Amino acid sequence: MKKRLFNTTLLFSLLASLPAAAEEYTSYKPDGPSELGHPVAIVLLTVIVGLFIAIVILGSAVIGAIDIYKERLKNSKALLIGGLLVGSLFSASGAMAQEAVTTTATTNIISGLSTSSFYLLISVIGLELLVIIALLYALRILVGIKSRRKVRAEKAEKAVAEGKKSIHWLEKLNDTKTLDADSEAEADMGHDYDGIHELNNPTPPWWRYGFYISIVFAVVYLWRFQVAHSAPSQIEELAIANAKADEAKAAYLKNAANNVDENTLKQLTDPADLAAAAKLFASNCAPCHGPQGQGVVGPNLTDDYWLHGGTINKVFTTIKYGIPEKGMKSWKDDFSPGQLAQLASYVKSIHGTNPPNPKEPQGNLEK
Repeated sequence: MKKRLFNTTLLFSLLASLPAAAEEYTSYKPDGPSELGHPVAIVLLTVIVGLFIAIVILGSAVIGAIDIYKERLKNSKALLIGGLLVGSLFSASGAMAQEAVTTTATTNIISGLSTSSFYLLISVIGLELLVIIALLYALRILVGIKSRRKVRAEKAEKAVAEGKKSIHWLEKLNDTKTLDADSEAEADMGHDYDGIHELNNPTPPWWRYGFYISIVFAVVYLWRFQVAHSAPSQIEELAIANAKADEAKAAYLKNAANNVDENTLKQLTDPADLAAAAKLFASNCAPCHGPQGQGVVGPNLTDDYWLHGGTINKVFTTIKYGIPEKGMKSWKDDFSPGQLAQLASYVKSIHGTNPPNPKEPQGNLEK
């Protein structure tokens, strides 16, 4: 009883001295323009506000628990002495923290945020964490969680010894159990809202550990992306992704000319394509069709008569697969689809040029 009374006295002494300590920390104002717009400062301030909300909630819970255990707080003299002692300790620690801030080196740990401001925000967070730990410990003492766990363990052992029904796996997972009337009365925290009683029902272990993991993740994330910058931000990731997409697009467009066949071909009119086709025609097609397409062994390619069709698609098909029975080979193994498209477009481009000494018309008239 005396030990719990002493711990409770220290708790409220801590809470009583919190405004003075907070005033010591918040009285410092850095020189120069406001740094509240810095990303790290915004994150730290958000953490401070969140921890303050947690302190308010826990403080309300502690006050509610105090209402249940008022008889344990009759020694007001001990409370006053403990408050003065802890208050003096926090006043001294606040002065030491302020002195440490004023004597901090001017070199900034984080670009754009002064070292003094960074340490000030971290100090406030540390102070809030200490208050939260004290509140949790006080709440643990006031509510008597240890004693209730012992009672529950004894009842569980008694139930097993008496051969009662085993605990459901879901209750084991959540670390909960169905309460009877007596157990519910012991777990009642004394709060009644329209006939609804608040019981001391701790959060399941999986939820609690998940919350702890999220805190660790938040700290690592903050350090990696906002302090150390050891990983790219979302904007940098977008820039990297766009660069990779541009490279992939360039590679696709480079090979797009070869993604054609006799069904998808469109006649090429680019002078560069026709110039490349003219060189291929002169070295591979001129021996049979003449250097100007006037015809030698093969037919004249400049008139309106065609043996196997004069459209761009049919000319492409003729070049690609050849006419073996008439002595024209297939060129699909010699040229890429892009080069075949260039040759077919070149043949269509010399139509109607009327070169000298043309061969007589062969095939069907097509205009």
